[in-house]
Amino acid sequence: MRFLKAFTIVCVLAVPARALAHPAPLSFVDVDITRDGMNVSVVMHAFDVAHDLQLASEDRVFDPDFVQRHGTQLTDLVLARLTIAANGKALAASPLDVSQMPDRRAVRVRLRYPPAPAGTLQVKAALFPSDPLHQTFVNIYENGRLTRQSILDATQTRMTHSTGSTQSTLAVIRKFVVAGIEHIMIGPDHILFLVGLLLLGGSMLQLLKIVTGFTIAHSITLTLAALNLVSPSARLIEPAIALSIIYVGIDNLLVRPGSRDTRVWIALSFGLIHGFGFASVLREMGLPRAALGWSLFSFNLGVEIGQVCIVVLVASLLAWIAARSTTLRTRVAYAGSVVVAAAGLVWFVQRVFFIGGGA
Repeated sequence: MRFLKAFTIVCVLAVPARALAHPAPLSFVDVDITRDGMNVSVVMHAFDVAHDLQLASEDRVFDPDFVQRHGTQLTDLVLARLTIAANGKALAASPLDVSQMPDRRAVRVRLRYPPAPAGTLQVKAALFPSDPLHQTFVNIYENGRLTRQSILDATQTRMTHSTGSTQSTLAVIRKFVVAGIEHIMIGPDHILFLVGLLLLGGSMLQLLKIVTGFTIAHSITLTLAALNLVSPSARLIEPAIALSIIYVGIDNLLVRPGSRDTRVWIALSFGLIHGFGFASVLREMGLPRAALGWSLFSFNLGVEIGQVCIVVLVASLLAWIAARSTTLRTRVAYAGSVVVAAAGLVWFVQRVFFIGGGA
């Protein structure tokens, strides 16, 4: 019992604070190339802005006097961390304005650049270098038409675009599949829900049914939400995801030998809620309508690939334990279920009373 308590505490405390807050570590740079010059929009999450401006909380970003007090400081930060060059020569930016975007929990800085000569355009962005998980989604338009998308991160801070060219569908798929894999891997609540469903083990067919149910359910709501057909508030969805994790952990503890296996129905039911959680990340990417189809498909595919990797790893580990000791297998399932329920409870309290489910 002492081991169980210690194991629970360690696992809960090991969850990163940022993951509990659940803001997606993303920024967005839209570059619109026209004959008269380039209009650039930089959208940043309030969480990141508050951190780098040393504000007490991200809610301060939405104070009425934020732009007046911090607009210049934020613009200088963007100018220092974003560089746009044409044919190897850096272009000088003229700040336009700073605006708050409460609906996206974000703030936007707009810049104006002189006309870029035909040739090669380079964009270098390291907007929040203190966060190794931070990504910057870059959309390049030419005369209002989307021609290229790219994802910059700590390992790749720059991209190159040949003006007058378009990006292949394969390149879009490749980038957003990787983005989907990364976001399931840094989403501990979704992972823990899935692990909770697998803890009691079962035949390969049973586990396949569970995973398939979860996949079908969250794919439906991910698509509906990403298309803005159904858009429930994150203030409801994030606590609901935490409650689903609590439910799975407790249900595992109450199951008796020989009782009916209802995990497929649990996966289907709560998978619908988790789909809205995935969609909040995809929606925050601000994907252009012209790119939504392949981007949505690719992101969802990436989520599934990451999910399958997790399932294979967990199922293999549980099978290995069961082959060596049935007693140990039972203890692992019990301890794991307690950890799942405890972590869900921590997330629920944080999202309801401290964070308000802000995504």
